[in-house]
Amino acid sequence: MKDITTMSALELGKKIKAKELSVADAVKAQLEIIKQRDPDYHCYITVLEEDAYAQAAEVQSRIDAGELNDSPLAGVPMAVKDNISTKGVKTTCASKILYNFEPTYDATVIEKLKKAGAIIIGKTNMDEFAMGSTTETSHFGETKNPWDTSRVPGGSSGGSAAAVAAEEAFYALGSDTGGSIRQPASYCGVTGIKPTYGTVSRYGLIAYASSLDQIGTIGRNVSDCAAVLEVISGHDEKDSTSVDEKSYQYTQALVDDVKGMRIGIPKDYLGAGLDEEVKKAILKAAEVFKSKGAIVEEFELHSVDFAVPSYYVIACAEASSNLSRFDGVKYGYRTPEFDGLQDVYKNTRTEGFGNEVKHRMMIGAFVLSSGYYDAFYNKALKVRAIINQGFQKAFEKYDILLGPTAPETAPSLGESLSDPLKMYLSDIYTVSVNLAGLPAVSMPCGRDSKGLPIGLQLIGTHFGEKDIIRAAYSYEQSGAYERPTTIAANQGKEA
Repeated sequence: MKDITTMSALELGKKIKAKELSVADAVKAQLEIIKQRDPDYHCYITVLEEDAYAQAAEVQSRIDAGELNDSPLAGVPMAVKDNISTKGVKTTCASKILYNFEPTYDATVIEKLKKAGAIIIGKTNMDEFAMGSTTETSHFGETKNPWDTSRVPGGSSGGSAAAVAAEEAFYALGSDTGGSIRQPASYCGVTGIKPTYGTVSRYGLIAYASSLDQIGTIGRNVSDCAAVLEVISGHDEKDSTSVDEKSYQYTQALVDDVKGMRIGIPKDYLGAGLDEEVKKAILKAAEVFKSKGAIVEEFELHSVDFAVPSYYVIACAEASSNLSRFDGVKYGYRTPEFDGLQDVYKNTRTEGFGNEVKHRMMIGAFVLSSGYYDAFYNKALKVRAIINQGFQKAFEKYDILLGPTAPETAPSLGESLSDPLKMYLSDIYTVSVNLAGLPAVSMPCGRDSKGLPIGLQLIGTHFGEKDIIRAAYSYEQSGAYERPTTIAANQGKEA
């Protein structure tokens, strides 16, 4: 039998159901890999070793009793981004201001995963309050890309993507505000799905930008991501933005057939700023779809030109409001030095928040201030509407859109933080998807001359998850890109 931690999540789930492995075996193997590799990669903020074995015993008894026969992921260890609330387990948002915060409840997605028999192995590192594209702004230290530890894993869900890539988790949850699942999935050579806004409950997700945030999945392949998404999707009365769709049976879309599918490639995504090796890999992937019977053509999508400035105005404005609750009074860090309530607020927030968070909160307060609201925030909302209209016009002609996930492969550690504009532009192909509330998947489609993964992005119309899952699965089945068996044995090598 091959090593347990090299299996896909669904493969492990089948072996546990068939009694070829126990849940405790899976947990033990996973914890051993974390102990070996996480000192190098720092994927986790919290590892739940003792609790994982307790979960394993409970889930094993439920499996033995036949309670989880319909759950393909029962007994499979997984990781959770540290901005998703877990009852009695630290949920820090990678910030000093929440360094000791333990929620009194589980997020809805956690409740659903526990019901399905998931084993939560730990909470993953991230950019502080999800503000960043490299997982370098974490109060607890940077995460490193398992393919090359001199490079970033992307962000803000970099810990989740790196954990899956390094076989420190079979799958993971992330949150995506402007590409925070898809971009690190691209950098780390794994698959990530950001669903339609409202498809997955945000109850228990500590908010960055409420109208953009969406919980999604990161896995080693499309099938794992689809299976997890099927578990966590659904209407939630505790989330007023949750949508009551009738069908979330995403695994039914795992069909190797794109014949007749209409696929559009925005010419705007292939222009200046896109690395030539990335462009070559994306166009090569497009040829794979053509060879399988899809109709592929390029078209103009001009409205995305203004996506990045619009996104940062809206996201920062919402962040300045959402983060006002962290003031040293109710929970988390409180400054030891203060003279009166105003000092508590000022000193706690000064000492508790990192620089990137402060920058974005200040931008948000500025664009919402009197005299600037119409000039910036209101104008950004109008641009957002235009972007949405542009996508809807495209979907009148195409079933899905295809393009790169990021303009280049993973940059070196420190490179993006020294050039904030470059960091913001790394999300140029992803933020418009969040502004329009669309579903999208990032999956590996090759590696560059440095051996770093390249990500392919497929975008669907609202509630078009099944289309992008079918296309992604079909591409995966073509064998155009094969994920190396173990990342530890294949660092820096050509696929």
